[in-house]
Amino acid sequence: MYHVLRIGEKRGARRKGLRFFSFLIALLFLGALVYFYFEKSKSEEWNKSDTKTITVTDGGLEFPFANVAEKTVGEFLASKKLSLSEGDSIFPNETEPLFSGTHIIIARAHVMVVRVDGGETILYTQATTVEQALKESSIVLDEDDIVKPGREAFAENGIKVVVTRVKIEEQTVEKPIAFAKKINEDSKLSWRKVVVTEKGEKGIERLTYRVSTYDGKEVNRKLLKTETIKDPTVEITTQGTYVQVGKTHKGAASWYAFTGTMSAANPWLPIGSYVRVTNVENGKSVIVRINDRGPFVPGRIIDLDKVAFQKIASIGAGVIGVTMEEIVN
Repeated sequence: MYHVLRIGEKRGARRKGLRFFSFLIALLFLGALVYFYFEKSKSEEWNKSDTKTITVTDGGLEFPFANVAEKTVGEFLASKKLSLSEGDSIFPNETEPLFSGTHIIIARAHVMVVRVDGGETILYTQATTVEQALKESSIVLDEDDIVKPGREAFAENGIKVVVTRVKIEEQTVEKPIAFAKKINEDSKLSWRKVVVTEKGEKGIERLTYRVSTYDGKEVNRKLLKTETIKDPTVEITTQGTYVQVGKTHKGAASWYAFTGTMSAANPWLPIGSYVRVTNVENGKSVIVRINDRGPFVPGRIIDLDKVAFQKIASIGAGVIGVTMEEIVN
């Protein structure tokens, strides 16, 4: 009986072991299902969160793109079939990674045909003006070169530019330098006498120019330097100041516009004679030549030409008191 009980106990223990093992297998299977479910959900969420929203500016036009899954700028360009031509530029670089909010800028080059130095060149440029495009392509312009259309013209797509080289050379020219004059006075010499004490001589200066010619015609001349080859010599003259007077007359003087010279009109003095007229109020004097008749007004003894009157009085004075001395030498 004891033996039968022991056999029954062993069979019961075995059944319990099988049930526990079955439960453990079921539990592991359930855990595996839960694990794969969460991993799949996580992967889907990750893929969903990896999409990006970016902006592309192409040739000045802006385009937004949502749900972008590409990893780099290059991959995105390839997926959208956005190709770059010669002279185009892109920022960021094609190898750069994409992030949400990335702004891709594509600057498109335009074509410019340039005729210069006997040949024709095709430029792909993003420059705004013709001059900027030429500088970028290492076409050196001299300040006098002729560019058509102008250097500041808009470098539009397909524009044709002609550069005409202007011939440049240096020229030297010698020119005279005027001499200065110095006047000394001699009270012992007649007022009519002017003696050259030391003769003046002109100097010489050499001017160097940068001359630009085109089609045989001068189009620009720029002074580069000036050199004095010979200094001028000052001319010295002696002016006599001795005046011998005869009769003296007192009265009024007026003015009129006649010859515009140091002359005057008088009723009785010989034509061609000279007189010294002194303003009695300020003592200023002037020597004039009688070349006309007048004035025929009581009390007035001389009518001065306007330029002579201005040397001793204001034109606004009209009539002034004077002393008139006849000059005899």
